[in-house]
Amino acid sequence: MDLQADLKWIQQELSNVKDPIFIEAIKNMLKYRKKVSSERISIEEYNAEIDASISQIESGQTYTHEQMGERIKQWGKQ
Repeated sequence: MDLQADLKWIQQELSNVKDPIFIEAIKNMLKYRKKVSSERISIEEYNAEIDASISQIESGQTYTHEQMGERIKQWGKQ
């Protein structure tokens, strides 16, 4: 496995992404990775994450299961 080549490829791919929800998902994965490797989050942080999720749901920033299935199929075609 060539880590540097993988990182370069990921950077190139991300520079072409125009979907803000996909970018947000990537950001969340990277943030989660840091939290998993460190201590547990505080109750305040936990509640803030839940509040943010509820806000996203209320503002319609969601996809149905079927919509996500279609989006995933499109990702595979790129």
